[in-house]
Amino acid sequence: MAKTAMIPVDNGLLAGLREFLRQVLARPEIAAVLVPCQLPMKAMVMPTLVSDPEQLSAANPLAPVFPLNGARVVTRLTRKEAGRTVVAVLRACEIRAFIELVKLKQGRREELIIVGIDCLGAYATKDFLPLADQGIEELTGRFLQSAMGEKEGELDGIGLAPACQACVNPVPDGADLIIGLLGADTGRALPVTAATEKGESLLENLDLPGGKAPEGREAAVAALVERRMARRKAMIDATRALTDSLEKLTAYLGACVNCYNCRVACPVCYCRECVFVTDVFDHEPCQYLGWAHRKGAVKMPTDTVFYHLTRLAHMGTACVGCGQCSNACPNGIPLAELFITASAPLQEAFDYHPGRSLDEKPPLAEFREKEFEEVVGIK
Repeated sequence: MAKTAMIPVDNGLLAGLREFLRQVLARPEIAAVLVPCQLPMKAMVMPTLVSDPEQLSAANPLAPVFPLNGARVVTRLTRKEAGRTVVAVLRACEIRAFIELVKLKQGRREELIIVGIDCLGAYATKDFLPLADQGIEELTGRFLQSAMGEKEGELDGIGLAPACQACVNPVPDGADLIIGLLGADTGRALPVTAATEKGESLLENLDLPGGKAPEGREAAVAALVERRMARRKAMIDATRALTDSLEKLTAYLGACVNCYNCRVACPVCYCRECVFVTDVFDHEPCQYLGWAHRKGAVKMPTDTVFYHLTRLAHMGTACVGCGQCSNACPNGIPLAELFITASAPLQEAFDYHPGRSLDEKPPLAEFREKEFEEVVGIK
């Protein structure tokens, strides 16, 4: 049976988590902790690499904001041997994205311990900023009360980001230690469960009282997933209706300016050199004029639909649905809905769930003799 301990939260959830992280950082084998922290210069929370325990007073992994997917940050810390271990506190979709990057040789798990916390979702950054003016810690408390109650995170008429509303993976599978919010009595203590040998080794060396997972956890997780599955289906159906022809897709993407923010924000879009920033798409003036002459008019910039179709084909099996593409779009194109809609049937066809396991090879990285026999006509 997996080892479970309890994190005391007598002074509040954040205080309890900060003290837990201080204990972790006090271990001689731990060099630093990567955790979302409140910035001193702005009402924002960003991943922060902390080596001084006093700096953990700003840690806030429960804040309802997700300005970037931390998987790429973790690859920078782990892609080469460092000689010391880092502990990273990550959301479920960040863990799944990192697992995909490890498969693609972009990161390593050898000197990393992942701490995952049940994810209740987050607001789009543009929605979080005005809410944060009241104070991030106060906002975090209000959010937790709403997210674990009937309003499911809605505050002041603002709901969670669409990708979070449709996320069916709130539990941080793939973590070494899992801190449970769902089903827990958060007024007393938070259960932390070791999911790997590394996690168990660390947990045994912390000064935490023993405990067990709450009896209502499985039911609470199942109920949340069921609600999100319904929203996910509705979102996919609505997006398909808006994009089921080239004309509709062109309209859907009409505000794209080829800034490539979505490519930069995507945690699993890892190519060192993207074809769209090479000479292939650096067209000559005569080409633009030729297109305009043939058609009478040509939208500028060109290649916007082709760019997104290429990304959909490239990232379809690896998309973890984190929603950072939408979060990064300056013109508010609902890209997360489009990518989730396109990825869902593709991942189902290959029976591949990105980030589920390090042992699962990406579909295009291995040959299966009996795959899609009904499609290619093999008897």
